[in-house]
Amino acid sequence: MHQQQTAVVSRGTAGTAAPFALLTLLLLVTMIVALGIGSVSIPISTVTDVVLQRLGAGVDASLLDDQIVWQLRMPRVLAAAATGAGLAICGAVLQSLTRNDLADPYLLGISGGATAGAVSVIVLGVSVAGLVSATMITLGAFAGALLAMVLVLALATGRSGALPPSRTVLAGVAIGQICAAYTSFVVIMSGDHDAARRVLSWTLGSLAGIRWGSSLFLCCVAGLAVVLIMAFASDLDAFAFGESSAGSLGVSITATRWTLLIGSALLTASLVAFTGAIGFVGLVVPHVVRLVWGPLHRRLLPLSALLGAILLLWADTIARSLVSGQEIPIGVVTAVIGAPAFAWLLRREGRDA
Repeated sequence: MHQQQTAVVSRGTAGTAAPFALLTLLLLVTMIVALGIGSVSIPISTVTDVVLQRLGAGVDASLLDDQIVWQLRMPRVLAAAATGAGLAICGAVLQSLTRNDLADPYLLGISGGATAGAVSVIVLGVSVAGLVSATMITLGAFAGALLAMVLVLALATGRSGALPPSRTVLAGVAIGQICAAYTSFVVIMSGDHDAARRVLSWTLGSLAGIRWGSSLFLCCVAGLAVVLIMAFASDLDAFAFGESSAGSLGVSITATRWTLLIGSALLTASLVAFTGAIGFVGLVVPHVVRLVWGPLHRRLLPLSALLGAILLLWADTIARSLVSGQEIPIGVVTAVIGAPAFAWLLRREGRDA
């Protein structure tokens, strides 16, 4: 039995190299293309020159091109990739832990809780001496996400301590609605029309205004999350057979579940604090990866991160370039892309059942 498991893991690891290389190449190409698209169109050759110059390759690029590509667009491109990767891997983890294909940070109420916490800071002006506004928003978003997760688990956990998948999603929807109602109430009671506009933009998601500091933070958080969650790949494989089976294989059910759930809440909160609530990425991407490359988590997790980064990069590029002089909320674009894709996946699974 042990030899069979070792053989499966070996085949899974070997089978990851080709799609990993393919998606990595596609991600790099997407980033280069995205850097050239905007109100000022810049040729790919010029984009490459700017990047190579910044990397110390001795290539000369004009100051204007450097300002547009490196100072304005590169932070946003990196932030989009990091956010997409983080949301996708969160979706993969939550779907495996709950054994529910509909689970993701948005449907389980984590995004709603994080949004409620962040909006409380924005509208109510919550502050702590010595902490800048961005830090307070991040802390508020994390507190809201963690509280929402605790409430979801409290509602979903049965008397035996089990976590039924259907009840988990229903509890997540309920908590998400409560958070949405709270957010609307806070905005209405504030009487601040500017705050209402900012909150609306926040709830629909946007990467506008992202600068290098925020971008590097998101990249570090997403990269660290991918590395740490990969350490639980084997445990997540065991969860696919149910908690009893996972326990019989030596997995610490309670510790693993809480570690990954809190980690997912922290990651989601960090992303929402800078980008707002963005749906469908964590829901659709893991399904696509499972459909094409299988459910083994040593393959599923890194490929979901790469595909999520690619998806959100294209969504953000469309959001900022589709309408001249106006930016579409990125959540609208991901919904337009994700909803039909998810409907197709549901119909496909229904035919296969």
